[in-house]
Amino acid sequence: MKKIAVFLTLLLSASLPSFAQQTWSLKACLDYGLQHFGSVRIAQYQQETANEQARQALGTYLPQVSATGNFTDNLKLQSTLLPAGFAGPEPKRISLGSKYQTVASAQLTQTIYDKAALLGLKAAEPNQKLADLSMRQTKEEIIYNIASNYYQVFIVKQQIALLKDNLDRTEKVLNVLRLQRDNGVIQAIDVTNTEVTYNNTRSQLALSESNLALALNRLKYQMGLTQDQDVNVSDSLLLRQTPQVETSQFNAPGLVSYQKAATNLELQKLQLQRIKAGYQPTLSFTASYGSMALGNQFADGFRNFTGFGSVGLRLNVPIFDGFQRDAQYKQQRLTILTQEEQLRMNVAAFGLQFNNAQTQIQKASTSIQNDERTVKQAQEVYNVVTLQYKQGTKSLTDLINADNSYRQAQSNYINSLINFYQSRLDLEQSQGTLLTFYNHL
Repeated sequence: MKKIAVFLTLLLSASLPSFAQQTWSLKACLDYGLQHFGSVRIAQYQQETANEQARQALGTYLPQVSATGNFTDNLKLQSTLLPAGFAGPEPKRISLGSKYQTVASAQLTQTIYDKAALLGLKAAEPNQKLADLSMRQTKEEIIYNIASNYYQVFIVKQQIALLKDNLDRTEKVLNVLRLQRDNGVIQAIDVTNTEVTYNNTRSQLALSESNLALALNRLKYQMGLTQDQDVNVSDSLLLRQTPQVETSQFNAPGLVSYQKAATNLELQKLQLQRIKAGYQPTLSFTASYGSMALGNQFADGFRNFTGFGSVGLRLNVPIFDGFQRDAQYKQQRLTILTQEEQLRMNVAAFGLQFNNAQTQIQKASTSIQNDERTVKQAQEVYNVVTLQYKQGTKSLTDLINADNSYRQAQSNYINSLINFYQSRLDLEQSQGTLLTFYNHL
């Protein structure tokens, strides 16, 4: 029981994150990752892009103003021939225009009616919603990846603690066996068999320490930390009590993946309306004003300006485009039908994922409780057999069997732990509650 108490104490240890000591709780890892992992910045850029796209769509219905300026030096003026009798008895050739010409003008266009542009304005809201959903999905992915890797690190650390404990116990047994061998009580083969067990445990310990380094590297990457920074995990939230599993109902519309697909479908339907709106006329108000200077001397091209201006309406009526728009419309309809069918398939897949996660966590919860009891029982048996072996009432084979059973029970318990916490993450993901999971840490 003392060994189990030590093990659970290790699981319950916690400290605040410190860059000096590099000790992190799960909550601190998630906080850091949600601020520093690169995909968060990418999602923020997507949100800003959606905002600018909304401004761009609004701009199509705002006044469009432009200005132009032009200076022309007619090196050789165009000429024409006046017929006889118009400017004299003989035909006469004259030049038209002025050598120098300067024109400055401004034009204004204001859309009065363009249904396609209005539908573009309407699409700005779901487009921004899609960017917000992408941000939420990014955060959920970060939470899932960091928590999963954090649990891996934590479990490997517990494996190392158990292996060191096993190594210490085996070494004590070895010391007794060697003394018995030297006194002729047991055969050398009994010592050799235990030394093999000791060496195997040392190899497992070395492998676990290597796995810990790899798991820490993966955790640092998911957090957005540099690989040269030391990290030590510690958390008090993992095993305060035997984990309890709460039943919940599947709700597909609550999943960010479903909401993104539904929003995409909404945008595709708006695009279909925009294509259809292309058959309708558009009406715009136009206005222009300018000033012109003419002269045959260079200086005359920049003085004595005379103004001109106009206002009007521009009506554009599409009549025939070679069936291009009709083809676009039918393509878009097929796109919508495809996405609707894909959404139905996704809902079924989401439901399957949820049901599997429910089954897995129920199984893992049962296993962790059974394995916890088994560890306690195996430890009790080992302690009793050890005492009896020292008293000479149990054989070495009985001691080795008890030790192996204790080791196996510990290994099963560790596996149950990681299965449970991974199953919990999978369940939170399948029901779209990873952010809630994070907020309740």
